[in-house]
Formats: sequence, C-alpha cells, structure tokens
Amino acid sequence: MHCAVRAPADPKTFHPARAARLRAVRAAASVAVLLGCGDATGGSVLPPIDRAALQRTVDRVAKELLLPGAMVIVRTPQGEFTAAYGATERGGATAPTSNDHFRIGSVTKTMTAATILQQAQAGAIRLDDPIAKFRPDVPGGDRITLAALLGMRSGLYNYTADPDFWPVLESDPTRVWTPEELLAIAFRHASPDTGGFDYCNTNTVLLGLVAEQVDRKPLAEIYRDRFFGPLGMTGTQLPDARSSEVPAPRARGYVYESLRYVFIDVPYSAEIRAAAKAGTLAPIDFTDVNPSWAWAAGGVVSTAADLATWIEALVGGRLLDADYQRTWRDSLEPTNPDDPDGLAYGYGIARLNIEGNALFFHNGELPGYNTFAGHDPVNDVTLVVWASLPESVDGPLPADTIAVTLAREIVYRAAEKAPASGT
Repeated sequence: MHCAVRAPADPKTFHPARAARLRAVRAAASVAVLLGCGDATGGSVLPPIDRAALQRTVDRVAKELLLPGAMVIVRTPQGEFTAAYGATERGGATAPTSNDHFRIGSVTKTMTAATILQQAQAGAIRLDDPIAKFRPDVPGGDRITLAALLGMRSGLYNYTADPDFWPVLESDPTRVWTPEELLAIAFRHASPDTGGFDYCNTNTVLLGLVAEQVDRKPLAEIYRDRFFGPLGMTGTQLPDARSSEVPAPRARGYVYESLRYVFIDVPYSAEIRAAAKAGTLAPIDFTDVNPSWAWAAGGVVSTAADLATWIEALVGGRLLDADYQRTWRDSLEPTNPDDPDGLAYGYGIARLNIEGNALFFHNGELPGYNTFAGHDPVNDVTLVVWASLPESVDGPLPADTIAVTLAREIVYRAAEKAPASGT
C-alpha cells in the first residue's frame, strides 16, 4: 500500500500505504500541486452535479487506465450520484453496482485506528503507552508509542517490503498467514530509527494485536461489534483467515503480469505497456489471494455503499466523542516536512486540500483492487471509488486517479468560497 500524486496531466493520488509497500499511499507528494493547497476554513458553493458529465469522466479515465471495472459513489447535499464502468468480471456483461463486494486494502487501517482510539477513549489504554507494554518482543518497543504506530512514525520495517514476500504470495496465493509470521518477517530486518513518516503495515498489524488483547476477542468480532453492526454495514467483514474468496455479489480483481508491481515500486516495461494497450496482454485474475497477509492493515471486504457509510461516520464524528475526535483530527502531520501544505497523515487517516476544501480520506491497494474513500465534512461531500486493477500499466493508481479527477472536474469545479457566517 502506498502514496503519491502528480500534475494535472497525470494525476496520481496519495495512498497512505505505498510509502512503504502494500502500496496504499503513492499519490501524495504532488496532490497540493495538482489540486491546490490550504486548510478549509469555510464551505464552498458547489456547482450542480451533472450526471452525464460524471459518467463521461469516469468512462474516459477508466478507459485510459485499461480498467476491467470500476464503481463510483459521489454524495453531496444535492443527493447521491453513481457511475459504473466495465463489468464485475473481465469480458463479462454484468455492470458493477454499489453493493458488489471487493477487497478494500488499506482503508482497513481506518478501522483499526478507530478501534484503538475508542479503547483509549474508554480508558483501557493510553495513546502514549509504549508497544512494549503489550509486545515486549518489538525491537525498540519501549520507545515506540501507540500514537507513533497510528501515525506511521515508528521506524519499524514494513514486512511487505521484504523482497521475498511477494514471490511467496504469488506462488502460494491461498496460504494462510498469521500475524506472528508477518511480524517475524519485519523483525528480521533492522529498523531505521528516524521517527519520520514511513508508511508501514507492520505498525497496523501490531495495533490489531493490541486491540484483540484489550477487547479479548478476535479482530473480526471487534470490527463487527464496534462498527459494522451499529452502522448497518451488512456487506462488510474481516474474512476468516482460511477464506480466500470474495463473497457474492463480487467484483473480480486483476493485475498485469505479476504481483511484483503491486509490492515493489518499479514501473512496467515499455513492452508490457505496449502489449496491454494493444490488447495482446491480458491482466491476471488475483481475486482469490488470501487476505490474511494484510489482516488489520488491509484485509477487509466491503462494498462501495458500505464504505460511503463508514467514511462519513468516521470523519463526521459518529465514532468518537468530541475530545477524541479533536485528537484524531489534530494527529494529521505533513508526510514531507519540506512541504507542509502537501499531504498530511495522522491516526489512520490522510487529508488532501482541494481548492481550499479539506477532504479526509484513506486509500488502499492490494492484489486485484485499488480503493479511495473520502469525506469533506464542511461541504458534506463523500467520494468512494473502487477499481479492479491496483495499478495501471502507466503507473497511476486507478481509484485515486478517478477520485482526484472527479474532485477537480466535477465536484469542486469552479466552486466559489461561501462567505463566512456573519459577513
């Protein structure tokens, strides 16, 4: 999972996972250049949503990215707008819907982070507790707090960056991984003791184990009891570790050539790009890769409709009290100290500033899928996108690219800043 963004001609969005492989964060560094900077201090007068223009934009971008399928939900005070592209299965005839199941990848991290914050709010833990209090085996764990794990500033090695990891996953896709096996991979490597931002799945696996230790039940039940049940997210679950299937109705997910391009930050060759665009190279179906390798960092299966419910509840303050919601918001820090107006990441959440409007979001990338889920609480805008390809052959993350393009061309197009109250 990764993070990145580029210029308008090649919009690449932030993926809080890609900065360290699982690739969720790759679209970040240039988002400010692409979309504009600044904190949202007031709402905007949003333009009317043109349904036909929305569909045309999704069709255009998805076609350019060679996507087998994609689904978009846009919610504004004007209502809900959806757009589907392609099919739920490559070569099929069934159009995607907002109730199709898919793997959300690193958006799972928002759920793990919310669990830890709720446990802290209840007084069961403290965010300044060292991870050594719960896991004495963590290298340097007496100096790494739960807050540092939440904010991706622990300095621990990201297990999915291990060069031997993706070949095992590709050769044995139904293998069941335990959290202990994932941590063992990370702990074999020296940890860079930087204290700076470094997106790392190891952090969130540790937080998942802390959550289980505190609540004394499996993480799947914690998610269900704390979030999915109360919010009515009937299409969302953390699957049993032995399950490799996405439940029906489902969208199948694909990768061009190899999982190498999902886990290792290397570009596709000119030959692969040309063959894919010519239609002589078909993407490989990686739908049924067992997600236990991602677990608390990226294992959840959901639907676009449920993710819209989730991101609105999280950002809108329905999961935490006012003090802890403020703590959550205040946790956001620039991922690049030299670019304080660029992408910010905090306790399992990221923020983009789009023409002066703050969009809080997380994205996810893993074999078969790319996901973006964001909410702007000031303007009551929600944007959820999934794509059945984690990365296009030209590099951009598909869901992130669609989301950024829609935000720029449709949602905030020529938006005017609303006057402050009392003026």
